[in-house]
Amino acid sequence: MATNDAWLAQVQEDAIEPELPICDPHHHLWGKRDGTVEPVYLLDELTADLGSGHNIVSTVFIEAKAMYRADGPEELRPVGEIEFINGLAAAAASGAYGKTKACAAIIGATPLTRGKAAGDVLDAMIAAAPNRFRGIRDSAAWDADPVVRGTRARPSDLLTNPAYIDGVREIARRGLIFEAWCFHPQIPQLTALARAVPEVTIILDHIGGVIGVGDAYAGKRAAVMEDWKRAMKDLAACPNVAVKLGGIGMEVAGWGWHERPKPPTSDEIAEAARPYYSFVIDNFGPDRALFESNFPVEKKAVSYSVLWNAFKKVARDYSAAEKAKLFHDNAARLYRLEA
Repeated sequence: MATNDAWLAQVQEDAIEPELPICDPHHHLWGKRDGTVEPVYLLDELTADLGSGHNIVSTVFIEAKAMYRADGPEELRPVGEIEFINGLAAAAASGAYGKTKACAAIIGATPLTRGKAAGDVLDAMIAAAPNRFRGIRDSAAWDADPVVRGTRARPSDLLTNPAYIDGVREIARRGLIFEAWCFHPQIPQLTALARAVPEVTIILDHIGGVIGVGDAYAGKRAAVMEDWKRAMKDLAACPNVAVKLGGIGMEVAGWGWHERPKPPTSDEIAEAARPYYSFVIDNFGPDRALFESNFPVEKKAVSYSVLWNAFKKVARDYSAAEKAKLFHDNAARLYRLEA
């Protein structure tokens, strides 16, 4: 299948601070997925991106709804993804794919509206990857605008559904992570969930999914940002929530970099991202923020090397200790990694 490697190659940059240890806490892997035409992105493709000159010592796999079991009980089919990724993680741990401990932690998926019954699936996933399975992401991203929502057939109030909250409690009982993916108008719902289940560790993906497309959001970036800031300030009062700094290259963010003749430079990305990422760090603190690649989703707009250069430019005025937390230590702590 086609890739955009030639387009991305138009912008080449040497890695900034190449010695800085990085745990990439958010990437996906997939082969053939039903209903998609995305290029295959597995260990070979990930390894090629990891060889960007940055010191990526470990990574965290985030569910991609791929490689589910073809048969057996419907609720247990997502365990197939955990089994598959655990095998790839073992291959990476052998050293045959380089020094990076890829997929050192694994986040899976299961419908949390099953409530307490979701616990059986969690237990099966723990059994499938006892040394790597760390939690669940059950995407709640929804918006009234069809351009934003796309084909996402999810309820608008999923995060406040009592059964869903019971499912999150099952995650908490097992000491696992709830990985949250929503759009910025839904952040107040996530805040309510965080207060309802204060014992669960929540990691919010992509700074809360700031929307920049659709009639309600396109061309209204300043107003959208103010709404996002208000919601994020309330969320920051929940000590059980950490935030991933990334997602700015996604189409829904509205920057349109993927439509240009040439991809953006790290300076351009840093300029766009800095107001958002700095706000998160200022409000959540450097102990509850972590940079993420979100590859290969972000690869539609930017190369791996350029993206991490942009992050380092955003963080240039932080202390060495703060950089260590933002690029590595927070992820290693939250996902319980050795490296």
